[in-house]
Amino acid sequence: MSNIFRELLKKVGSGNHTGENLTRAEAAAATKMMLLGEATPAQIGAFLIAHRIKRPTGEELAGMLDTYEELGPKLQAIDSVHLPMVFGIPYDGRTRTAPISPVTALLLAAAGQPVVMHGGNRLPTKYGLPLIEVWQGLGVDWTVLSLSKTQQVFEQTGLSFIYVPKHFPLTTSIWEYRDQLGKRPPFATMELIWSPYAGDAHVVAGFVHPPTEAMFQGALEFKQVKKYTLIKGLEGSNDLPRDRTAIIALSASPDLERLLLSPHDYGFTTKNVPLATTEELITQIQDVLAGKPGELMQTALWNGGFYLWQSGICSDMRSGIAQAEELLTNGAVATKLQELVQAVNSSLENAFQYI
Repeated sequence: MSNIFRELLKKVGSGNHTGENLTRAEAAAATKMMLLGEATPAQIGAFLIAHRIKRPTGEELAGMLDTYEELGPKLQAIDSVHLPMVFGIPYDGRTRTAPISPVTALLLAAAGQPVVMHGGNRLPTKYGLPLIEVWQGLGVDWTVLSLSKTQQVFEQTGLSFIYVPKHFPLTTSIWEYRDQLGKRPPFATMELIWSPYAGDAHVVAGFVHPPTEAMFQGALEFKQVKKYTLIKGLEGSNDLPRDRTAIIALSASPDLERLLLSPHDYGFTTKNVPLATTEELITQIQDVLAGKPGELMQTALWNGGFYLWQSGICSDMRSGIAQAEELLTNGAVATKLQELVQAVNSSLENAFQYI
């Protein structure tokens, strides 16, 4: 048993009257001991559930991010006019609404905006559709690339995906606890704002509950992240909803800048595309990439326009939507997908030559 970890557990698990928040250094130490297995299973399980009940602070999330930065993978900085956008999306996937972020990422990359994504397989607590399966359905298998090959693809195409089971296997044990506990611990919150990129980045994260937004802001300020966008998105993702006004927070000093976007104001129907089977979703995405009209195309334009605007490529939302439509209908986004498929396959072929 780790006596050091025991003291940290006592701080977060002592209840409303005597419990204490961890310092940034203590949160980093606790995270490191859990990832390295220096704490016992009983201690880890107790810590995760106690920390969930207490709710993490921004400072604690910053400490957890410090350990991920120390132990986790990093893509090296690339030359780019625009800060790479790091999309933080819930690792336990989607169950109700169709994800559009792979299309958004392709569209942004086609316009010269680099994008980094990260995640894994079907994971607790929802075991929903993860983005890795969507990419596989589109012919891009990120699971087979080493970190160095992932870097190579990033440099060639402006797109990358950190596949945590392969690139950060220390996190595997935490997923097992999450499954056994049946609840998302604060790790699930922290992952949404984790940036596995060595340079400055534009962190984009979704959330469901309003208190999470304040936690994010606090953690990112501790980490001195200057550019971030926080979205009350579909199922906690950074996909803008169409059935309600999108609530968005943009990094600004000293206070968050609040942005409210109504899809109705931009001519979009106010309904989200439901998630059916993975096969049906891939067909719908392929139709979007072929420039065909439809409900998912509306979602792609709504999101693509917003992110082209926020990247600085377009001056406002309307011009962003117009450019998104042009990129999707003129074949530029489909071409970017083919470029990505070829880059991944070429990396694999080169790797096999040395076996």
